Formats: sequence, structure tokens, C-alpha cells
Amino acid sequence: MTKSINPGTAKTSRRNVLWGSVLAGAAAMTGAGAMSAVRAPRMTGINASSAKLYKAAAEKAVETTAKPANLSGYTRVKQELVAPPFAPAHEQVATGGPKIIEITMETTERLMVVDEDTGASVWALTFNGSVPGPLIICHEGDMVELTLRNPADSMMEHNIDFHASTGALGGGGLTHVYPGEEAVLRWKATKPGCFTYHCAPGGAMIPYHVAHGMNGAVMVLPRDGLKDKDGNPLRYDSIAYIGEQDYYLPKDENGEYKYYETAGDDYADSIEAMRTLTPTHCVFNGAVGALTGENALRAKVGETVLMIHNQANRDSRPHLIGGHGNYVWEASFTESPMQDMETWFVRGGCAVAAMYTFEQPGVYAYVNHNLIEGVLLGATAHFVVDGEWDNELMEQVVAPRAFST
Repeated sequence: MTKSINPGTAKTSRRNVLWGSVLAGAAAMTGAGAMSAVRAPRMTGINASSAKLYKAAAEKAVETTAKPANLSGYTRVKQELVAPPFAPAHEQVATGGPKIIEITMETTERLMVVDEDTGASVWALTFNGSVPGPLIICHEGDMVELTLRNPADSMMEHNIDFHASTGALGGGGLTHVYPGEEAVLRWKATKPGCFTYHCAPGGAMIPYHVAHGMNGAVMVLPRDGLKDKDGNPLRYDSIAYIGEQDYYLPKDENGEYKYYETAGDDYADSIEAMRTLTPTHCVFNGAVGALTGENALRAKVGETVLMIHNQANRDSRPHLIGGHGNYVWEASFTESPMQDMETWFVRGGCAVAAMYTFEQPGVYAYVNHNLIEGVLLGATAHFVVDGEWDNELMEQVVAPRAFST
């Protein structure tokens, strides 16, 4: 098993997370312990009760006498998922009829460094190896057909709950896969907007898996694309996909972060830490500094970026320092976007889209404007924007200098 930082992360230190300059490149670390025997999750107490709920949801769906779905008129296409903060290739305006979007995700358990400064690490439970899981994009009326695979060397059972879907606990009742198993789920995208997905095996395993990184986002675009309140089309040049993750990492009696040999070994300690409701880290894309330094997000003056922000567990308040949310969809795309927002709101268990066209070059900090979480706990990203400065928008009239009193 490989110990590594999240794909796309760079070394950093806490003092330069907010304003830091270019940092050293990412480095992988090796030397994790050997895998132990495959074991099932501990389904006792509340876990057992919740497990019955998921089993009942599955039985209700499987034992139905409903007719098979009518797939006539649909075209099958494969969507190649990519690692955050990037988005898969897609159409902003749908062409042709509805599609069946075929995707594959693997529930990978991996040891990841959360903070280089302190050595804090976590056995991340992931979809396709990244925190957050990959962004999925479709259009209203499309169907998403997921093949979910749990590798044979996994320690735990996994499943997936799509907030964008309808029925069977968001698909959670139909996708329980033990190590070495796979399942295929197809669901129809009936609601346009941005939505969370996450693992939800049952009981205390639900927050355990979510707080270990097993969540991501789906964007369901209107078939005719995004529009402003007057119905005018809105287009973006790129997507910045940001997953905010709260971690609750156990510490020893000396205040040092604990290390665990395999995924799941931290279960009891993590549940105790999670009960405090006090995260040790709130980070973007898996680790402190994951979207700063060499891995900062890039844009040019005049480019429009659609920022998709997912938080599966806690409320968040994104703010782009030096910019704005020209258009913000805190809820469905069926609602007119809010305009010219300074800070917007991401409800826990939601994903939100915000669009901005950059007007000045420089470094922009994108932060959770609970600044304790943004600065002290790590929820900061950087946009590095190239272009010509416009003194009509801002000008340094006098450089800092001493003055007499």
C-alpha cells in the first residue's frame, strides 16, 4: 500500500497557506504497513439498525414488479472521469437527445498526508483515489450508469448515495459492495443543479466514511445550458472543482497525530474524535495547500471560471478575495442565480456553483470565510491569474512609506 499526498497537492507550510508564493512540487511517500486480512465493518448498535434500513431499501427496489426502464431514444456515451480540481469533457449545451452516461468508479482506500508541517495523515476512503471524488457532469433528462467496484484488498464495505437521484436512499440501498464485488446502478437526472454524492454504508459508518474523504459532486446542467435571470446564456471557459473536507484526526497523549497501519484501524479513535464536532482540519481537495503553490488554479484576465464547491458534512462560506461571485447558484439551476455576491453559502451536504470573470491579474485567495477554518485549519485555495493590470479598477497611488506625526 502506498502512502501519498492527494493527487495535485503540493508541499506547504501553515504560514504561507493564505498568501504563499510558489512552493516545491508534490512528493510521494512510501512505506506503509502490509495489508491485513479483509474484514467487514463493525455493524453493532446504531450500525445494525441503519443497516436494516439500507437492506429494506434494497429489497423494496429489487422485489418490485415495475416494468424495465424504457431506454429507447437514449444514446450511450462513456464519460472519462478526471481527478479534481478538473472537470471531465462535456457539452455546456446538450446536443441530440438524452444520453446514458457510463462511468466507472473504484472505492480506493489509501494513506494520504493531510498536513506536511505536522505529519498528519489519514487512511482516506475515496472514489477513484482522490478527495473529493471525481466530478460527474450530465444534463437534465440524461441517465447516469455507474459501475462501482470495491477492490479485493479493501478493508471495508462501500456504497454510494447520489443526492441528485430518486429512490433507494439515493442508490445507497442498491450499491453495497464488499471487497471483490462490483454493482451497476442507473439513475435518471431529473433535477438540474449541483449535488453531493457520498458513501453511506449505515450507522456510524456513514459519518466515518464521509469524514474520511468519501464524497464528491455531480453537476446536472439544464439541456440548454446556464442562464441569467433574464434568460440570457451564460458560458464558462473552465471549471474549478473544489471539495471542502473536514477531518477529525486522532491524537495521542502527547498531542501528536496517530499513525495507523491499515484502513479502519482508526475507527474507534475517529468516532471519539468526531463526537467533539471539532475538526482538526478543514481543507480543500484533501490536504493543506492542495490548491496553492505549484498546484494553484490558473486563469487569465477575461476568462470565466465556474467554481463548483462541495461540502458533504459542514456548512461553508466561500469567498474569492479580490473577486466576486458574478452569478451564484446556491440551490437548483431552475432558480435564477444570485448576482454580484461577496460571499456565498454552501449548506452541509450540498454542492454550489459560482461563476466569475477575472478582471485583474495576480493571486486570488479562495477561502472559507469562517477565517478560523480558512486560515488556521487549511480551507484555502489560490487562483493565479495572468494578464494586464487595469488602473481604472485599482491603483496604488502611494507605495508604503514612513510618515511624520
